[in-house]
Amino acid sequence: MSAVVGEHEQFMDGPLSDGLPSFVAAAHELKSPLALIRQLSLMLEDSDINSSEQQRMLRQISLTSERALRLTSDLTRSIRLSDALFTLEPIDPQQLCKGIINDLAPLFDVHNREIKLVSRKHPLLLIANRDLLRRIIINFSDNALRYTESNNAIKINVAQLNSGNVVRLGVRDYGPSLSSDVLKSLATKIMGGTPFAIDARPQSSGLGLYIASQFADRMNGKIGVIRHHDGSTFFVDLQASRQLSLL
Repeated sequence: MSAVVGEHEQFMDGPLSDGLPSFVAAAHELKSPLALIRQLSLMLEDSDINSSEQQRMLRQISLTSERALRLTSDLTRSIRLSDALFTLEPIDPQQLCKGIINDLAPLFDVHNREIKLVSRKHPLLLIANRDLLRRIIINFSDNALRYTESNNAIKINVAQLNSGNVVRLGVRDYGPSLSSDVLKSLATKIMGGTPFAIDARPQSSGLGLYIASQFADRMNGKIGVIRHHDGSTFFVDLQASRQLSLL
């Protein structure tokens, strides 16, 4: 993954505790989409709104509801991780990300944002559970959508690290920059196994990152963040598959 001067990379790995995420954190994360749905619903009661605007608002309500449902689904799954069997298999991360982008495109369009994949010439394979990895990348993408403040496209990047032994999937946002102290705090709190607030991004309780770290740990991977002067890249590192070398 390309770097610029001033970037700082912080990993968020290590065993997580068995404590359940805070219900307060879950309520905090759900407050924003529910408030938006309520606001849009009240606006729809205004008879002066034309039909095209009504359709746009209904579409936004639907997409925002899906986003909130994803969070509750991820939270439920994170609690039941120890009770479920998640098969690991070779996965083409570029194809997976293309499907995610296709699914998220309507939500990004509603917010006048763009999400795209930085394509690679040479294919890569990694070892993961398709559903858990998909949920991590969607989580990072939802977070990027919430905090990107410019018209820059949010980018998903696939990179090869550690002499080809590790594949990194990163989602680059253009939100408030995270300081080195905040990065260290993120790692410490994730390793402690509890959700946490991110001072530079007050709407976040950190619940999404907590869940993503649990999913990554289940796949023998780890999540982390790179600080840029104009945003952050949240990433997940996973073991590369050697299957391609046999082709």
